[in-house]
Amino acid sequence: MKNMREVLRKCIGGILLVSLLLLCFYKPFQQFIEIPASITLFEGQEQSFVKAGAVTVTNNNVSENIEMQESRQAISLQGKTPGKDKLILELAGFPVKKVDVNVLKDLKVYPGGQSIGVKLNTLGVLVVGHHLVSTKGEKLSPGEESGIEVGDIITKINGQKINNMADVAPFVNEAGKNDKTLNVSIQRGKEKFDTTLRPLMDEKEKIYKLGLYIRDSAAGIGTLTFYEPNSKKYGALGHVISDMDTKKPIVVDNGQIVESTVTSIEKGKNGAPGEKLARFSKNRDVIGNITNNSPFGIFGALNKGLDNGISKQPLPIALSHQVKEGPAKILTVTNGDKVEEFDIEVVSTIPQKFPATKGMVIKVVDQKLLNRTGGIVQGMSGSPIIQDGKLIGAVTHVFVNDPTSGYGVHIEWMLNEAGIDIYEQEQKVS
Repeated sequence: MKNMREVLRKCIGGILLVSLLLLCFYKPFQQFIEIPASITLFEGQEQSFVKAGAVTVTNNNVSENIEMQESRQAISLQGKTPGKDKLILELAGFPVKKVDVNVLKDLKVYPGGQSIGVKLNTLGVLVVGHHLVSTKGEKLSPGEESGIEVGDIITKINGQKINNMADVAPFVNEAGKNDKTLNVSIQRGKEKFDTTLRPLMDEKEKIYKLGLYIRDSAAGIGTLTFYEPNSKKYGALGHVISDMDTKKPIVVDNGQIVESTVTSIEKGKNGAPGEKLARFSKNRDVIGNITNNSPFGIFGALNKGLDNGISKQPLPIALSHQVKEGPAKILTVTNGDKVEEFDIEVVSTIPQKFPATKGMVIKVVDQKLLNRTGGIVQGMSGSPIIQDGKLIGAVTHVFVNDPTSGYGVHIEWMLNEAGIDIYEQEQKVS
């Protein structure tokens, strides 16, 4: 009897296992599994998904925020007004799945592509190195002796704010002549602390020194990604600007962007990324400020709207889960100040729930751009990526061993860093 029960148990288990395996290959079941648990779309935007077999949705489940059309094969939704809704999918009158629907306020921005010059002023002065001061037969670095490290920012001396390098010398000379120590306020990453140091007279140059190399500004070029027409808020570069010596992100006090002109291109090749060579435009008119230098680029506000010569109207954006593999385009400058459109391929994309800098892998397929640059080059960072008439992201990094390919960042994270909250309306609705 015991053996019979064991055989029966195994038979039932085998039948259940085979049934489960067959169910996994059953097309209506596969379609049911693929129905998303949540959908996010903008006002006026449509999205469809294939429904499974006899699954239905009644209009009782749809409120004023979305409009739904249902056929035998699919369910199509259109966002009407910002808010939250849910669909209850039924089978034979029984609820089988809930789909949350978030409708976001319509948002359109102008894509960039223009080459820009970047001028950053640091918060205080940045320590980029130590040096020895020859004094009384010794060689010492007062700054290093006081625990000041490369990458530290000197924000105050004797309680007075330090804005640039010219602010430092009077304190050093006065303390040196009076044989006094300086009280120095330091910012190291997120940490803030005070230390003291005593300037030393350099026997050769006969001036007082701190034994520190410092810098108060940085400059370079990049590409504008977008600007929002109402607020004039913009985003550019798609990656953080780091100091070339310390390799640490520059903490910005203020900065400006100006128009720039591409003068030539150093083509990229395997193992050696290329570079746009550019100069600030002759008039050097400031076109915007810089208030934030983050892992997703630089951000601020423009003084006026800009025309890239291609996009006459602002474009809708695509969220990370709406980006798909396949053809796309980038806007960038390779000569002078003319923005051009080039073909690329989105090789892979990762739907991201949380901000991350590497959301896409892209590949340049436009032969014209490959002939000019060899692919993605430095200075191209921030070039907007457009797919199906929507702004989906920006070029950020090139692969060193394959200059035709690189990374892109999803546009929603750049918008967030710019202070443009695409989820604001969703959060206000209970």
